[in-house]
Amino acid sequence: CIAPYLIYSIPTGQFHPIGFVLLFAIASALYGWYRILPVRPVTDLIFLVFAAGVYLSKVFDTIYTSPIEKLSVLGHLMLVHASVSALLAIRGNVNAEFRFLPTRREWLIGLRWFAVLVPASGIALWSVNLARFRPHPHNLAIAIGEFLGILWLVALSEEFVFRGLLQQWIEIWTGKPVIALLLASFCFGCAHLAFHHIFPNWRFAIVAAVFGLCCGLSWRESRSVQASMVTHALGATLYRVFFQ
Repeated sequence: CIAPYLIYSIPTGQFHPIGFVLLFAIASALYGWYRILPVRPVTDLIFLVFAAGVYLSKVFDTIYTSPIEKLSVLGHLMLVHASVSALLAIRGNVNAEFRFLPTRREWLIGLRWFAVLVPASGIALWSVNLARFRPHPHNLAIAIGEFLGILWLVALSEEFVFRGLLQQWIEIWTGKPVIALLLASFCFGCAHLAFHHIFPNWRFAIVAAVFGLCCGLSWRESRSVQASMVTHALGATLYRVFFQ
């Protein structure tokens, strides 16, 4: 977890003991969580809250400093890797796959719910006055690159957490799939409160909740993170290509 930071920071002169300690503490907390605490609903929820809090705090922006911009993605990838490893290898009994390639069935289900997501999210964008079109939409090559990046770096990790874990766990705990769908979508919306560097960005959180609802329905039909990640990646790419 800390190797990428050392490889980057030492040769560039950007190594800081505080950044090293923070990374080590975050990784230790994630990997030690289920070695110390019992597997219970409250433990699972606090684990997800902790991981989400680390992500939303933007602590990686302060750890991965110049001269290379946006290298904080290494911290985000570390967070995803450590969280998924802790859940799958240490906690265990997680009925969700962290898999990069959807099957044909998952592609089809993801596409079907993407067709629902487009008008639903479009109406939400218009209703909260956030439908601002780009004067020059991204070209096809950029759009494909954005789609692949979102599919494997953003959608997979977010869908694994919000649908593969949170929605599934709430469904198991309550026995009510509709409540699980609504609560997971609400949490997904809240996770986007800082979008566009505005906090609290309630208007975009509403759009994100509607977006999450469609992804949640994709997961419900397929019981697969990969189907909802297709819906998520297509929707997010469409937004980035045509909206600002």
